[in-house]
Amino acid sequence: MIKVTFMGAGSTIFAKNVLGDIMCTPALREVDIALYDIDSNRLNESLAMLNNINQNVNDGKAIITPYLGEENRRAALQGANYVVNAIQVGGYDPCTITDFEIAKKFGLRQTIADTLGIGGIFRALRTIPVLFSFARDMEEVCPDAWLLNYTNPMASLTGAMLRHTGVKTVGLCHSVQVCADTLLKSVDMPTDDVQFHIAGINHMAWLLDIRRHGQDLYPEIKRRAAALQGKHDDMVRHEIMKTFGYYVTESSEHNAEYMPYWIKRNYPELIERFNIPLDEYPRRCVEQIAQWEQQKQELTHDAHLTHTRTHEYASYIIEAMETDRPYKIGGNVLNTGLITNLPNEACVEVPCLVDGQGITPCYVGNLPEQLAALNRTNINTQLLTIEAAVTHKREAIYHAALLDPHTSAELSIDDIRQLCDALIEAHGNWLPAYH
Repeated sequence: MIKVTFMGAGSTIFAKNVLGDIMCTPALREVDIALYDIDSNRLNESLAMLNNINQNVNDGKAIITPYLGEENRRAALQGANYVVNAIQVGGYDPCTITDFEIAKKFGLRQTIADTLGIGGIFRALRTIPVLFSFARDMEEVCPDAWLLNYTNPMASLTGAMLRHTGVKTVGLCHSVQVCADTLLKSVDMPTDDVQFHIAGINHMAWLLDIRRHGQDLYPEIKRRAAALQGKHDDMVRHEIMKTFGYYVTESSEHNAEYMPYWIKRNYPELIERFNIPLDEYPRRCVEQIAQWEQQKQELTHDAHLTHTRTHEYASYIIEAMETDRPYKIGGNVLNTGLITNLPNEACVEVPCLVDGQGITPCYVGNLPEQLAALNRTNINTQLLTIEAAVTHKREAIYHAALLDPHTSAELSIDDIRQLCDALIEAHGNWLPAYH
């Protein structure tokens, strides 16, 4: 019987998808599931929900055990074969609120702030120390386990784990799975029988090739995209495709803050023109919290609750490793010469083969130079954020922010330093001491 430990099990909807998927997979149904969280209410809600799913779709074959608090973390990890990470350090309140509101005082606006930008930097600085503490436990009590990381900022967290711990880690994001379909639907083209090739970095990987039965679909896609009338929800990505030649994996609201072209005080008309939703993530958080108050009764008290396998990668990865039946994913891994015009220290998102031998990334070669150049602007900040988390040098935080495309396009050197200092002070004990 394999053991799967879910870190951040209070993420109830996501726990339902990942662990429900596992219980729906015939080869994995007899599974030992350890649920770990530091919030007893959310942990118990997830436990009740998963117990119902276990009975209804899995004939009760899974063993599900809750582990509350740091004092029980090692026990949750003991003997695990797979560890799924879905934590959010500091949560929406106070830390996400802090990331947005302090930045606003300096005139810096954000949309999502979980991957890059000043919000992504400080989310990484809060989270990397916690992941390193997980790694120390894993190296002792489950040294052969795979860590499947779903937490953002994906590249910074996964890169930190791969470069500074001994834990086998892969970063997983669903943006690769939905990229081609999203683009084709936006231009009213069929999505069946499509083959595609995607590589780059997380949230800024590139749809390098898209075909049906050998025919290149990009010319028709671009023709239809140019003919679209009126506003839609993907205008930034369409403009990126028009300008740089290729479609990018993650949404327009995300990519609006990864580049210096969109959110600009001197060009406020761009927000309206490209339909950019400022403060989108806080708005989603408020809505999701309200929705959860309604949903939790249905999910946690429904004795007839069932589940259908989703497209999340985790169950397919575990199934491929356990059965030695190959499966292809888009994984976040260390760039060991995979993308030849990106830094070797970078965490890149590339096709990977999963089988009984583990995860084998595929060689990509050079990206088109304009795409590699855009990636490098983001990688600069990711690498310096990791350096700050490892060295605890305040100067490395400054460097990460000074090289961030959006932050540096809006603020002066002095403003960026002061913004970093203000965020360090506001986050207090959510961060280690920086000297």
